[in-house]
Amino acid sequence: EFLTFFLSIRGLRSIPSLSKFRRLRYLWINDNKIQDLTFLIKNYSLTELYLNNNELTDVSGALRHLCSLRILFLHNNELKRLGKTVKELKGMISLKTLNLFQNPLAYDPDYRLYVIYSLPSVQLLDRKLVTPRERESALHLCNPKRAWVMQSIAFGRRVDTSLGPTVGSSRCTQLARGPIMPSVLKWFGNVQVMDLLCSFCRVPFEDPEDAVLVRAMTRSLMEFSSVDWNKVATCQERRLKDKAEEPLEKLTVQFR
Repeated sequence: EFLTFFLSIRGLRSIPSLSKFRRLRYLWINDNKIQDLTFLIKNYSLTELYLNNNELTDVSGALRHLCSLRILFLHNNELKRLGKTVKELKGMISLKTLNLFQNPLAYDPDYRLYVIYSLPSVQLLDRKLVTPRERESALHLCNPKRAWVMQSIAFGRRVDTSLGPTVGSSRCTQLARGPIMPSVLKWFGNVQVMDLLCSFCRVPFEDPEDAVLVRAMTRSLMEFSSVDWNKVATCQERRLKDKAEEPLEKLTVQFR
């Protein structure tokens, strides 16, 4: 049974169903005039698919079953709806290489970061390697709440990217608030108690230890009690005394 088909540069406008080639893995259909992909409905084993330089305007319902796909070329077509196109590709957990450039959807201002966030398995997008910095930026843009949580807990390396609101973002939500910062120290005797001011800011913790302290302050409580043992009667003294003992003074201190 055929594992590879070359149907490039043949002026094809349509292709009959390839369902009988269930083990087909490599398919070149680039540089034709294809507008419909229903002929791929049974080809679950495809790992490389080259559809570039055609006349595709929509891929909805035609590619989502290709879970084994590793390489997908869709550049230089007429794909206009970024969200709809990316949604179709989300099930491709093995997808490593993706080309979508030279489509109308690629002119969306958030295009590259949106694709990087939505398709985390992709390592090479439009012939450019996806960098850790881009993944970081994509998270801040498309899921600012998660980005804030990851940054505020101060585990590992602190991200230097500002957590301020994204201006002009049409697809992703904006971050409105920042982390809570430790503030006031109050002293009572020799017991130190730290309070937190619930003031919001738009910058991350300057010192990772501040974030760790915030977590400790809000999640733990310790209590210590002590008495003056010099005032506690011994067993012998208790037997010799006729009067009742006065209750001992106990000092209790709570720490967060």
